[in-house]
Amino acid sequence: MKFTEEHEWLNVEGDVVVVGITEYAAEQLGDVVFVELPEEGDIVTKDDEVVVIESVKAASDILAPLDGEIVEVNTALVDNPSLVNDDPQGDAWFFKMKVEDLSALDDLMDEAEYKDFIA
Repeated sequence: MKFTEEHEWLNVEGDVVVVGITEYAAEQLGDVVFVELPEEGDIVTKDDEVVVIESVKAASDILAPLDGEIVEVNTALVDNPSLVNDDPQGDAWFFKMKVEDLSALDDLMDEAEYKDFIA
């Protein structure tokens, strides 16, 4: 698993990368009440806004961590946005993307580096 400074986690499954937000980010947001996901087939560039999350505290954008194509979205979050609070690093993944260059993951933090980052 890799992590971004924007508090996203990335998990590689074959040639697809699963993206969600960390437990730390979910705690900072508070109770999530709305999630707007990208469309399957969307081509995104690193740092594009791809997901909108609204919580009782604020609205936040999730940025594309890498260049690629959205190949699947977690529609369960639309009907049940509180999953983001219940299981942010499990069932509450946002999207899966086919990445143009998997070596770009090498620039991201591992779990130990991320824990130091949020400390």
